[in-house]
Formats: sequence, C-alpha cells, structure tokens
Amino acid sequence: MERNIQLLICALYFGLTLVVGLIASFKMQGSAAYHGTQLGVTAIACASCGEWLGGTATTGVSEYGFLYGISGAWYTIANALGIFLLGVLFASLYRSIGSITVPGIMEHFFGAEARTVSSILLIIVMLAVGVSQMVAAGKLGEGILGIDFTHSCLVFAVIFIAYTMMGGMKAITSTNRMHLIVMYLGVILGMVFAIGKVGGFSQLFSMLKVVDAQEGTNHFGMFSIGMPKVSSWIIASMLGAGTAQAGLQPVLVAKDTVSAKKSCLLTACIVAPFGFFTAVMGMAAKVLSSSGQLIAITGENVTEAKLGFSTLLLQLPDLAGGLILASVLAALLSTASPIILASATLFTKDIYQRKLKPNSTDKEIVCISKIMTVASGIICCICAIALVDATTVLDLVYSAYSLRGAIFIVLLCGICGWKLSSKVACQSMIASSIVMLLWVGYKMIYSVYPLSIGGFAITETYAGMMTAVVICVLGKLLLKKNVTDVEEVD
Repeated sequence: MERNIQLLICALYFGLTLVVGLIASFKMQGSAAYHGTQLGVTAIACASCGEWLGGTATTGVSEYGFLYGISGAWYTIANALGIFLLGVLFASLYRSIGSITVPGIMEHFFGAEARTVSSILLIIVMLAVGVSQMVAAGKLGEGILGIDFTHSCLVFAVIFIAYTMMGGMKAITSTNRMHLIVMYLGVILGMVFAIGKVGGFSQLFSMLKVVDAQEGTNHFGMFSIGMPKVSSWIIASMLGAGTAQAGLQPVLVAKDTVSAKKSCLLTACIVAPFGFFTAVMGMAAKVLSSSGQLIAITGENVTEAKLGFSTLLLQLPDLAGGLILASVLAALLSTASPIILASATLFTKDIYQRKLKPNSTDKEIVCISKIMTVASGIICCICAIALVDATTVLDLVYSAYSLRGAIFIVLLCGICGWKLSSKVACQSMIASSIVMLLWVGYKMIYSVYPLSIGGFAITETYAGMMTAVVICVLGKLLLKKNVTDVEEVD
C-alpha cells in the first residue's frame, strides 16, 4: 500500500510537470524564446536555482550529513557564495558583451578557437552534472519504490527531456517555480518528520554524541568534513559560478542588468540554507542506523551512507513520504532540465551557428536546439546506467565544477586585461582538463589524492586551477619576451 501511494504521488507530480511544461511551450516562439529572453528577477532566480539545488543538494548532502554531520551543508553555502560573487562582480560585465553563452564571452577576449574549445569542455561539464541527476533519480526509484535502476532512469529521462524539448527556457522557468516551492516544503517536512522519528532534537544530539564517541567523528562540527574539502568546494563554486552555463544563461537573458544582479542575490539567499535541512536528515538517518532502526526494503538495517536518505523516506508516514519523494524528484527535475538546455545552447550557438552553419535560419536553430536537447538527455541517461557505481554523486559533480573553475581562471585573465594568445588560452583549458581527469582517476583507484602538503590534500580543484595559472603565467611571460625581442630587433 505504501509503495502504491508514493508511486501515485510521483506519477501525479510528473503529470503536472508535463502539463505545465506543455502550456509554457505554446508561448515559445523562435530561437530567442527557446534559449531565453527578457526574463524578470523571479524567473531568473527559479531557473538558476536548478543549477545549484538538485539531486546533489538533496541525496548528496544528506550522504555527507550521514558521514560527517552538519558540515555537509557547506555544499550549498559554497554555491551561494559563488552566485553572490557572480552578481556583485561579473553580471554587469558579462551582459555588456552581448552573448548568451560562456564560450561567446571567451571569444570576446581570446578569439574563435578559445570559444570552440571552451564550448566542448563546458558541454562535457554539463553532461557530467546531468549524469549525477540521473544516478540520483535511479537510486531513489530503486531504493524507495522498488523499481529497477535502469527503468527509473528511463522514466525520469522521458519526463524531463519531453518538457524541456517542447518549451525550452519558457518551460524551465514555469516548471522550476513549482519545483522550487515543492522542494523547500518537502525538505522542511522531511526534516521535521526525521527529527520526530528519532525522538526530537535533544535525542538527536545525545545519540549523535554517543556515535561520535564510538566512531571518533564530530557530527556537529562545521568543518568536520575536512578543510581540504570545504575550501575546495568554496573555491570551485566561487570560480565555477562564473562559467556555469546553466546558471548563467538565465542571467545573460535578463531583461536588464539590474534584474540580473538582483536575481543573483535572490538565488544565493534561496540556495544557502537548503543544505542544512538535508544534512540534518542525513544525521537523523545516522542515528536510526546506529540503533538498528534504519530498515530497508530487504528487512536489513542500512549502514551505508549512500542508502541512508532513500531508506529514511521509507520510515516516514505514507503520504508524507510520498510528498517528500516528490520534492526530491522536483529537485532533480529542476536541475536536469536547465542542464540539457544549456548543453543544447552551447552546441547550437557556439558550434553549429558559429562554426558549422553561420547563415542558419531561426527555424533551423530551433530545430537543432531541440535535437541537441534530446541528445543531451539521452547521453546523460546512458552514462548514468553505465557509470552508476563509478563514484559518489558529489564527487562526480564537483570534478565537473572544478573544471569550470579552471576555465574561469583563463577567462579572468581576459577580464583583468592580461593579453594571452588564443593558443595559450586553449592550452591552459585542455591541460587543466587532463590534469583533473588524471587526479580523479588516481583518487578512484587508490582512494587518496596523488599529492598532499603537510597533511593538506591537494584535490583536483587545486591541481586543475594551479595548472591553469601556471600555463597562463608562462604564456604571458613568453608573450612579453617575444614582444621585447621584436622591439630590440627594431
């Protein structure tokens, strides 16, 4: 009975999402409307929040809440800091360039080749984030509803691909308004029920102190997750926000600069507290697990962090569990849709329209955008099914975020007036990508990072960004030397 109620609630929510997306698609006319145009503050904030509040902020942060406690909330705090910085320092400059894509802004400083390279890399980043949402959706369907992981992914993919393809940015701004409300109501309701399940706040505190004493952890420490992780998140978010296409696109198509800035500040305020709610739910799951009360469908007590959140929902009353599950699905949908639209926009604007067919008609642009939206969703679904056990959701996403940060290092050189050649800019982005890939691969194989200094782990964020900085500095020095040599010859 339980599962039937939750299935019904999820089906109704999926149906409502499709209806809202379909209605929005009727208002969509032309490529400008498909990619976004003349958005107001609320519409921008709702669309942008999808980039920052998805499956990672729910299932991912709750996993860290299970393992490390309240410090898992640094994920959304770090994202909020990045969004705030974007609004204060870069929103006005970006809009003045007149491009709706990050690679278009790169071209303004470094030429067409840098635009193409950054476009390819950012498409990979977007798809990586999309894969993480698919993995989270599949795990929820498998753990709570008892649906096979592959089938869960396929159903989820069909839903978000359908309404995003039909309505583009119009559909995203309309559905994300609904998703955002459902997300917040759901996680607050979930936290209240989870705390009630363990016997209240006082019981949560006392039982976690016992767990901490037994396991040598500190679930109430804001930095118990480790300073390398916290600082890596903050740096990756503060730099990555400047090249986050899915979060930036609504800002770049705002009706004016004032709206763009206000929306960034509003988005930061919405994003920051979300992680606290989901981290507390993870902490409640830890308490239930330690006392043998976190019972899975199999009848066994769950001790794995990655299963804690989904199993916790099984402990809640039927209706409440279904509503909270719908809120998590809302979070996943709110991220997956902007991600595949951003991927489609990058390909259409920066590769197809810029390189392959500059004279394409508006009808052709809309057609290619829709095809690439569908293709992006299919790729995310296939990769999620293939890579479900490869890594944790947060690790996958933050590896992608780190690459965005390295790309922003290059962009920052242009913003600050550093004259780098297009070749150096491209070399920096490509080299950073390779270093990060090797770094993450090493970590996956050996469970430690290749380098640490004084006990401080050098994560892929630092490795990639240091690579970008070194190549940019060397490129600048070599350019200066060449100019000096030419002057001496003259």
